[in-house]
Amino acid sequence: MASSLSSTHASGPAAPIGVGIVGLSTRGGWASRAHVPALAALPAAYELRALSASSAATAKAAGEKFGVPLAFGSVEELVERDEVNLVVVTVKVPHHQKLVTSALAAGKTVLSEWPLGNGTAEAEEMAAFAHARELRGFVGLQARSAPPVRYLRDLVADGYVGEVLSTSVVASGGAWGPTFDDSSAYLIDRDNGATMLTIPLGHTLDGLASVLGSFTELSATTATRRSPVRHQQTGKLAPMTAEDQIAVTGTLESGAVASVHYRGGKSRSTNFLWEINGTEGDVLVTSDLGHLQYGLVSIHGARGASNELVELPVPDRYEARFPALAELRGTMAHSVAHAYGQLHDDLIEGTHTVPDFDHSTRQHRLLDQIQKAAATGERQRLTS
Repeated sequence: MASSLSSTHASGPAAPIGVGIVGLSTRGGWASRAHVPALAALPAAYELRALSASSAATAKAAGEKFGVPLAFGSVEELVERDEVNLVVVTVKVPHHQKLVTSALAAGKTVLSEWPLGNGTAEAEEMAAFAHARELRGFVGLQARSAPPVRYLRDLVADGYVGEVLSTSVVASGGAWGPTFDDSSAYLIDRDNGATMLTIPLGHTLDGLASVLGSFTELSATTATRRSPVRHQQTGKLAPMTAEDQIAVTGTLESGAVASVHYRGGKSRSTNFLWEINGTEGDVLVTSDLGHLQYGLVSIHGARGASNELVELPVPDRYEARFPALAELRGTMAHSVAHAYGQLHDDLIEGTHTVPDFDHSTRQHRLLDQIQKAAATGERQRLTS
């Protein structure tokens, strides 16, 4: 079956792309907090037409709450609908491969949350499956779409700091601290593929690469310093096998030296601090949250003879392509909405801006190299 996007948008003004979300429920979660408001802010580009949930009853309740006309208890029902052009997968990582594969088999374009798969092998299999069917698959590495990160990229490219000498990130995972609750219980098990390594570190490394370039070689140290951890409500102890300390140092494509340290839980001092130091100036990026992909950061800088950091507000031009998205500033949906805006251009104009499945597999391999460096103590050299 050919992708329904090709026939729907073959000529004339592009009609809204019909979206079906897998994993939208009344219990809240990322789909309702980020994807629903992001799509609602782009009504000319997208129309949320369908959802699927864990049962027909929960799907019906979600459809009524969010005003989605088609609600199904299985992904198989959703992907067979002609009204759905783009399938968005927002469930837990261990279920990604089955659901993404079902959508691709039905001829649908797919946007999957990051990580694409539970490990590199799954990501590679999904990428190969999409290629075999000549379908496009995208992944939610939205840090690079966030206006502050795009502005930061341009500041560096335009020479604000001169030649980049080094960069340093110190951040907190938020989760992977001394306690957990029912919603975060699966994060503490490394085998589920949703860890501090794959989620906040994976997102931040991709955002960093979009600004400064990728690692060419690296060393790493990882540890699980808290185990067991305690359930917030019951007090019951459970083992945590996911790493709660990850330190990566290495060299970027430009020759700049980079260090990135993620700590589990939250810090009483700073939860996100990113410095870029150059021959002509310095930039400081800070946030109360350790997840760069949310885009909720402040940028300060100083250059030349000045030694005093001043705020560098993101110029309005970074909202110019989709001005309605400015209303989402300060929310977690803002960077997701900008990713959707870029994705629309990719699908209609044939551009390649939003990370695709091939990009995702490269990011998975980078995380493998970090784990290998930590396990062996050997510096890893990376290839593109």
